[in-house]
Amino acid sequence: MAVELGKRIITSIILFIIAIFCILIHKFVFVLILIVTLFICFNEWRDINYKYFKKKQHNNWKYFFVQFVGLAYLFIFLGTSIALRGNNSESIAFFIIILCICIFSDIGGYVFGKVIGGKKLTKISPNKTISGCLGSFIFSILPVLLFNFQNYTGVSYEVLSISIALCLIVSLACQLGDLLISYFKRLNKVKNTGNILPGHGGLLDRIDGLIFAIPTVYILKITQIF
Repeated sequence: MAVELGKRIITSIILFIIAIFCILIHKFVFVLILIVTLFICFNEWRDINYKYFKKKQHNNWKYFFVQFVGLAYLFIFLGTSIALRGNNSESIAFFIIILCICIFSDIGGYVFGKVIGGKKLTKISPNKTISGCLGSFIFSILPVLLFNFQNYTGVSYEVLSISIALCLIVSLACQLGDLLISYFKRLNKVKNTGNILPGHGGLLDRIDGLIFAIPTVYILKITQIF
């Protein structure tokens, strides 16, 4: 576990640094890298679904439908990411915080799941446990708590409560995204979507939660729920 966790943390740190650089340097660079990332993710999505949907001739239309839905959703993720990142320092800072919440949620799920273990969460993904689910929720709160601690000398309970609620919703979206990709991996009997990232597998394995969290946060923002 220690070796695997080390790989995940190192990979997460490297990806986080690259992501921060792309987010901050210029919007054009951010969009360009995002498009390249989603292109790789779509290829991984196509590959993991090929075995199951193409093994029988009459499943061709289902295979193309699944690919279309995946591509359409990635475009939604692209659009909402660009919109959330925005053009001002406030929106960029908010986008980075959401990114941190997703990363901490993923690490929390892995740590709690491996250390505590226990009852399985669902048959969709045998490695997912209830303790891991709780760990994701707990760790997702840490970025906002640290941010508030660093920047405020008397945060109101109302602001803190709203921030924590946002973290929990983001973590839930991340976990649902993870479960969805896990379902399709299990359907096709593959462990990872690829092998590009040490400790994670494919790029889609790494951002499966993020691609659900960002559109969720965008909806919450435009509806002014948060």
